[in-house]
Amino acid sequence: MKIAIDLRRVTEFGVGTYTRNVLRALGRLDRENKYFLIGPPENVTEIGPLPANFRTIPTANSDKTLKGYLEFRNVLKRLRCDLVHIPHLFWLPRNLPCPYVMTVHDLLEHMSRARGLSGFKRSLHFQFTRRVLGGAAQIFAVSQFTKGEIEKLFNVPSRKIQVISNAIDERFLTGHATDADRQFLAERYQVNHPFLLYAGRISPHKNLVRIIEAFSALKAELQKEDKFPDLRLVIIGDELSKNPDLRRTVIRAGVQNDVRFLGFVPIEVLRIFYDVAKIFVFPSLYEGFGLPPLEAMAHGTPVITSNTSSLPEVVGNAAVLVNPENLFEIRRALQCVLLDQGLRERLKQRGYEQVQKFSWTSSARQILRAYEEVVEQRRRDPRSEEEQQRLPRKAAIS
Repeated sequence: MKIAIDLRRVTEFGVGTYTRNVLRALGRLDRENKYFLIGPPENVTEIGPLPANFRTIPTANSDKTLKGYLEFRNVLKRLRCDLVHIPHLFWLPRNLPCPYVMTVHDLLEHMSRARGLSGFKRSLHFQFTRRVLGGAAQIFAVSQFTKGEIEKLFNVPSRKIQVISNAIDERFLTGHATDADRQFLAERYQVNHPFLLYAGRISPHKNLVRIIEAFSALKAELQKEDKFPDLRLVIIGDELSKNPDLRRTVIRAGVQNDVRFLGFVPIEVLRIFYDVAKIFVFPSLYEGFGLPPLEAMAHGTPVITSNTSSLPEVVGNAAVLVNPENLFEIRRALQCVLLDQGLRERLKQRGYEQVQKFSWTSSARQILRAYEEVVEQRRRDPRSEEEQQRLPRKAAIS
């Protein structure tokens, strides 16, 4: 098979993590099929060494421009690809010269983000996305929750969607923090007190305002019992400058001396924070999968997360689940997990077991089988790609 993979968004937060790890796993599993990695050359260097059957096809234009659309389409046609994998949801129809499979991480852009669009733009975005999903030869959903959302929102048949889970980066499996690591945190980041941790994107659906407010309430309760007087909250994530409400919340809650915003940190440092944290708190309002809780579990850190969206299926019985909109429930869970040593030990052991259920190698095997099925189906059905891509449109019209 000749398989193309779109790398033009590999620098994005979730899509990049997914694409890099899938390619590394495919590189370990498959030395026979030919892979064409389409995108800027610098994007490929982030993946690391790959075997000789993986070849980079440099492109210069964004996938969001007409030039990028034409460039990508011409590359697929010139290489005579059997299949292209687009590892993210897109909405502008591409009329590609070969079948495409796509990975859907979440449908957030059709929920909270869509509220900022006019009614016409929102409808156009929705209809085009439905057409794109209908034209895919196969859709990979990262969770059962995401699969259900695709089925309900876009009326896509269940048989066309396969659940292929994410997994954590292998660098989170390299052992526990050493004394030198802890010293590094103290010297480089001035973190030398017990702390709760949040790590992930900084955006409204991540529910950071309630995390800060719950932490403030927790500090007040702990003060009554004279416990953990020096407890801190550490927040790791990008784009803090775009969310000034968080700074205001910290001041309003009176915890400006106890909350640290650290911005982005590399994985090699993030793994130390996970390992040293007392609790990892992640009461997100919406997640297509939610990797950070698993990353924390890999280090034996107790996790508190939401009882909504994909998170219950990701964490299983290895975390304390809370209603993410109930501030009292979040605070109570933090206090319980912080002070109950028996519960902490149970969560630690269950967390180790839960992490083992997810593997990039296993996911890559599922993806490879799907590639084979799509290509085999194409060879059995020699109709033109143009005709096949018109079928979903006819079905949608009828």
